Amino acid sequence: MTGELRSSIRVMLFDLDDCLMAHSRAVAIGLGRARAETGGAVAAADAAVELRRWRELEEHHYGRWLTGELDFIEQRRERARGFLAPFGIVPTPEEALAWFDRYMVGYRASWSLFDDVLPALDALERAVPGIRFGVITNGDLTFQTDKLEAIGLADRMTHVIASGEVGVAKPAARIFELAAAAFGVDVASCAYVGDRLRTDAAGADAAGMLGLWLDRPLEALGVPVEAGVMPPDVVRLTTLLDLPAAVAAR
Repeated sequence: MTGELRSSIRVMLFDLDDCLMAHSRAVAIGLGRARAETGGAVAAADAAVELRRWRELEEHHYGRWLTGELDFIEQRRERARGFLAPFGIVPTPEEALAWFDRYMVGYRASWSLFDDVLPALDALERAVPGIRFGVITNGDLTFQTDKLEAIGLADRMTHVIASGEVGVAKPAARIFELAAAAFGVDVASCAYVGDRLRTDAAGADAAGMLGLWLDRPLEALGVPVEAGVMPPDVVRLTTLLDLPAAVAAR
């Protein structure tokens, strides 16, 4: 699509993990490295089973951090403790955090963009002159900004709205409203795309934005297929390359 679009969308907002950055791929690499370094039964266990279990622990304890039950460091310790427990390993708090840090070495080294990201951003800028980009993420602002810098997107994102900074998390309408306010526009002038139907697309839709669900095939990386009823105004995408068409005539 090369022509300009007649669109009311002035701000395109993105989720970060598994939307712009290949988070689940990096998770798999980081976990594989940490398991190999641990050795013994941890290294010998079935890779697919352990990856699914690690992702379940991530979902559970990260969610506890989002609700304020744990601080950011403690949720990391809890993930390490929970992962090692079935192997009869009971780490001290220091040992648990050190194990998580070993995981983080491989995870950080594997941060990368999905192939469709840069072409999609370029196409949106051509199709909708003056469109601005930003990120809404359930995460720690410093950590998520580190990711954007590592994958080369920090300069293209005008604002990064992080739950850890603003005190409210997706899918609450308030975080989407705060993002629109940061850009000085109303929510109806914004579109938001993310890989989670309920948290991202449906949350944005309920807040008054155009909600876009990026349905990436990530099952092989331990990500379960998301179930749920898609709200009628939410648009399902399988690639970010479809974004220009999705914001057309909005």
